[in-house]
Order: sequence, then C-alpha cells, then structure tokens
Amino acid sequence: MTSRWERDAYVDWLRASSLIVVVVWHWAFTILQWDHDGPHATSPLGFTSGFWVLTWLFQVMPLFFYVGGFVHLRSWERARQRGVSLGAFVARRLRQLAVPAVALLVVWFAIGAVAQAYFGWPGMGRVVLLVVSPLWFLAVYLMLIALLPAALRLHREYGHLVLVWLAGGAMCVDVLRFRYGYDEVAWLNMVLVWGLAHQAGFFYRDVVDAPRRTAWVVLWSGCFGLVGLVFSGLYPGSMVGVPGERFSNMAPPTFVIVALLLFQIGFVELVRPAMERILTRPRWRAANEVINRFALPLFLFHTTGMAISLFIFWLLGWYRPEQTPNVTVMYWVTRPFALVGPLLCTLPVIWLFGRRWARASRPAAVAARTPGD
Repeated sequence: MTSRWERDAYVDWLRASSLIVVVVWHWAFTILQWDHDGPHATSPLGFTSGFWVLTWLFQVMPLFFYVGGFVHLRSWERARQRGVSLGAFVARRLRQLAVPAVALLVVWFAIGAVAQAYFGWPGMGRVVLLVVSPLWFLAVYLMLIALLPAALRLHREYGHLVLVWLAGGAMCVDVLRFRYGYDEVAWLNMVLVWGLAHQAGFFYRDVVDAPRRTAWVVLWSGCFGLVGLVFSGLYPGSMVGVPGERFSNMAPPTFVIVALLLFQIGFVELVRPAMERILTRPRWRAANEVINRFALPLFLFHTTGMAISLFIFWLLGWYRPEQTPNVTVMYWVTRPFALVGPLLCTLPVIWLFGRRWARASRPAAVAARTPGD
C-alpha cells in the first residue's frame, strides 16, 4: 500500500493518460465542416448511432479534476511541512499553468491577426478559436487552484457535507435552467460541478483504503444515475457536445457529469489492482514516467500540431475541406492513421517550445508537481 507521502504511480498514470485520451480523441475524431465563415468542428457522434455511449468512459475531464484534487491536497500537505505558505503554494501553481497557456494564446491571436490583415479571410478567426478552444480545461483548472484555500477550509470543517452541498447546488442550477428558463445560471455549474470533482479528490485515499465493494457501490451508483438521467429524456446521452442536440452536458456541465464522476471513480478503483501490478514492470514504469513528463505539453500543443498537419496536407493536395461529413467504413479503418500527421507535427513544436517545461514537470504533469520532487 502507498504511504501518505509516497508517490502513487497509478495516480500519475490516471492523470497523464486522461490528457492523452483527450488528445487522441481530438486527432482521430474531429471532423471539420467548412463554411463561408471558416471551419466548424463536429465528430462521428452526430452521424453514428450508439457511439455516444463510449463517452461515458472517454470523457475523462471529471476523472482528471478528481485526481487533481488529491494531488493538490497531498502537495499542499508536503509544502506545509516545509514551511511554505498557502498563498505561495497557490501562486506557484497558477504561474506554472498560466504562463505557457497565455503564451500560446498570444502567439495564436497574433497569427490570426496577421493572417486576417494580410489575406482578408474572415475564417481565420474560427481557425484560431478551434486551435485554442481546448484551453478551457486549463482555465477551469486555474480556477480550482485559485479556489484551493476555500476548498481546503471547507474540507477541514465540513468534510463529506461539502460534496453533498456541491451536488445539490448543481442539481438546483439544472432545475432553474431547464424548468424555469434561467439559462444564465448554467455557468454556475462550472464552479459547482468541477469544484465537486476536485473536492472529491480530497477523499481519494479514503476510497482507495475502503473495501473493494465500495468501488462497486460507487460504480453502480454512477451507472444507474447516468441511465436514469439520460434515458429520462431530460439530458443528452453523450458526455461531449454533439451537433443537433438541444444542449451539451459539458458546456456548461450539467448534473449528469456528477453521475459520470461517480461511475468513473468506481471504474478506476476496480481496475486499480491490475494496473498497479502492470505499472511495477520496468517497461511500463518507464513509459509512465515518459508520458507524465510530456502529457501536459502534448495537450497544450496538440491542436497546434493538428492545424499544421492539415495545412501541410492541404498544400500537398491530400486534404480537401468538406462541407458535408462522410463517415464511411473507410473513415473508421483510417482512424489510427489519422494520428500520424498531427503527432509528427506536434513533436517539433514541443521540442521548440515545450522542452524546458517538460523537464520542469518531471516525473509528472506540471499541474501536480510537488515541491521538492
């Protein structure tokens, strides 16, 4: 069993693999529809029956924020033992994430402005928007870090009650939104739902140390919650946005994401024993260290690499923008090959701009770096 201060390889694996799942999803399953105002992103979810159920496992942002809550709590406990103030602790983490994200935003806004002024193409604004849109996750993570002093105090004074309050608040927001038409309150769930996922991470060790049947209880609670909410007809089945749906469960998050969080917590706890055994093997241990070193830089630059690869393919005549998606058998067969171009174009960007950051984040992502590691 992992001691209080010992590094948890499985936590590192969950954090890094969550980011890689998002990257692979974007590279393999993003379909661009081109209109007069530029590209619009969609996915095969809107054109393939039943494919949405895979998002119950592969929409991993709730899991990432949950693991992040545990890592922040552990890191803060270590920092406090070394005499670091909470303000300095929070400021350091904000700086670690904000500096590279803001730099990327500035570069792409500059590219968009220059291209717009030189070519006069109105679609450049949408290109920039699509490239930087995954950074919403970093914005939420920065918010959670900024709220860490309040979250820690609530955890210390009220414990599990905080989870109940946050879940209840998220449900109340949905009632106000969908029953009474107060759409503007929906954005409160960016704080309540993601704050719940992060706060739940403070109890990570309790879940790990609990009997195995607890993981089954959590998994089935989340699963039945998902089934009840989705098949009630009130919420979409997909955990990501799908064109044509009334709304997205993610933007802003709905109460369905609370059920998804429970389902995923139970799932990763059930597979924990097998994965811990696998991660003790030398090759897997080395792979875990590598992906933790580069997962966050890869996430940060993956849409930049994708944009570069599409531009190169367009110049070579291998890519022709489509207005109508064509999801055929050949589309599914070629999905593994769809990763090659973006990967080859992202690696040089990381080499040019992300090497120093990757070194600074060893052996895990910057978001979870512990002082003194």
